[in-house]
Amino acid sequence: MPPSIKQVALQAGVSTATVSRLLNSPASVSAETAGKINEAIAALGFRPNFNGRNLRAGRSRTVGVVVPTLSNTVFAQCLQGIELAARTLDYSVMFTATEYRQEDEAAAVNLLLSHRVDGVILTVADASASGTLDVLDREGIPYVLTYNQPQQASRLSVSVDNRAAAHDAVAHLTALGHTRIQMLTGQFNASDRAIQRYHGYLDAMRAHGLAPMAPIEVPRHTGLTSAHLQAFSDPQQRPSALFCSNDLLALAAMRDLRELGLRVPEDISVMGFDGIPLGEMMSPVLASAVQPSEQIGEVALRTLVAAIGQTEGGAGPVSQTLAHTIRHGGTVRVFS
Repeated sequence: MPPSIKQVALQAGVSTATVSRLLNSPASVSAETAGKINEAIAALGFRPNFNGRNLRAGRSRTVGVVVPTLSNTVFAQCLQGIELAARTLDYSVMFTATEYRQEDEAAAVNLLLSHRVDGVILTVADASASGTLDVLDREGIPYVLTYNQPQQASRLSVSVDNRAAAHDAVAHLTALGHTRIQMLTGQFNASDRAIQRYHGYLDAMRAHGLAPMAPIEVPRHTGLTSAHLQAFSDPQQRPSALFCSNDLLALAAMRDLRELGLRVPEDISVMGFDGIPLGEMMSPVLASAVQPSEQIGEVALRTLVAAIGQTEGGAGPVSQTLAHTIRHGGTVRVFS
């Protein structure tokens, strides 16, 4: 059972009213008393229950952000959108990364909540089966998901339609004459976005009367395994095009294919997902399903601030699905 405000008061040698006063209005408590209380809070691992109306009155004007990683430009762009929007609304931002470890999501959120953030923007491994989101729901802490598309309508999110965007990316390949298209993806258990994009791949293949190929799952952005590279050396076995669940995977695949002596797109085409700026600077330009990551961050921050300021009985903010586009690029061959 988590420590209570009474336990904090007992350890600090003050009344519960004094602890409550510090949490709601720090300036009303002397520095000496505040020091004792903060030491007790740290020692006990106490975290206020943000569901209380009294805590909502004393806001920090700080929001927390949890991203899987900053090594993927997508999340760095999203964070930039969050930061710029926060600045215009006089909010500060604290962020942390989970490095795609689902077990670290709860710890990351708890860290931010210990700093009394008013709400959280986060991307989780699986929004439909997340214990971390269950805790946030139970405690009434405002949050907004980015990139995730949860099944629960009550969970606010800002994202493109992952399934529809993947469908359009694969449909672009079929329109250029590709019939043997295989998906290269991160591990499905680490990303519900990858699963949704795989369903979009299946939708497009079946809609065009094509047989889907077994997906290639790899850890994070490591690229193709030696077994798959060996298979790709045989023109009869390799696909004509690889649809990658993110652009970093696409770049890693292109590196591996070059090392095998294959040319992109002459021997095999590569299509990404995300539309990171680096892909547009390449030669040839990386074809990709583009999502507006900076806009996702901006809209998520504004949605979260609206949720934080929502009054009892008032109309609250809603989830938003932003538009994606398809970037045509030279990494995809056109069949005559």
